[in-house]
Amino acid sequence: MLQLSLGRPNRAMRLLCIGAHSDDLEIGCGGTVLKWLSIYDRVEVTWVVLCAPAVREIEARRSANALLRRARRKRLLLRNYTDGRLPAQFTDAKDLFEELKGGEQPDVIFTHSLDDRHQDHRLVAELTWQTFRDHLIFEYEIPKYEGDLGKPNLYIQLPASAGKRKVAHLMRYFGSQRSKSWFRPTTFYGVLQLRGIECRSGSGYAEAFHARKCVA
Repeated sequence: MLQLSLGRPNRAMRLLCIGAHSDDLEIGCGGTVLKWLSIYDRVEVTWVVLCAPAVREIEARRSANALLRRARRKRLLLRNYTDGRLPAQFTDAKDLFEELKGGEQPDVIFTHSLDDRHQDHRLVAELTWQTFRDHLIFEYEIPKYEGDLGKPNLYIQLPASAGKRKVAHLMRYFGSQRSKSWFRPTTFYGVLQLRGIECRSGSGYAEAFHARKCVA
């Protein structure tokens, strides 16, 4: 299988990670972020969560600080928009994305999939593409009841240590979600291992993304 690699700029690699809810980024791209933080010397991360009220804000902050501790620089932007009603708060969300556009330009953006059936996730994806039109965007996937994982076209193979750490991290930092029937290690390992099979990962673990527009 032909492998592509990211060019390393003569400066820190800048990541913009955007999630609708406080555990979305960790579920969708947590393993990839862990891998890149381990192999690149200088990584700067802007970590954005739109719906993180009350205890969810505490979880999001603690999780991000732990996950990104090897980052050269990190910036956390947490908002308390109402979970499940983000489209009704479109103006506020749009203003946040305009704020993001005015900052340092990211090398890679992680966001939700345009094909995600959750209204909050889908709006975040749409706003990402509306705002960033000349960027490398990786759309991550979230397993859930709607069954909309789809057919990704980009795989990032993970070392076994990153896959296991991702799952342990989710279970440790998001206690408010452990009562949900789907929020369990078997769910997260299942997705990692399925994507690992599809890209013939040597470790058996991988995360998958939709990369709709790339320039080589």
